[in-house]
Amino acid sequence: MKIDACGLSCPQPVILTMNAMKDNDSLEVLVDSQTSCENVQRLAQNKGYKVQVENIDETFRLLLTKNQ
Repeated sequence: MKIDACGLSCPQPVILTMNAMKDNDSLEVLVDSQTSCENVQRLAQNKGYKVQVENIDETFRLLLTKNQ
């Protein structure tokens, strides 16, 4: 599932990600601020997801995969 949270301020990206985690073991989250990137990353790690972060221009792409 892909979540585009660019332009949204915290906590909206975190809330969108948390809601999507209920039904998905794999997510792609796009955010456009360092703070949102860090907050989503922290949430994912606390929920047992492996996190891969890519910085593309001014956007952060977080690939979240549920640890088995």
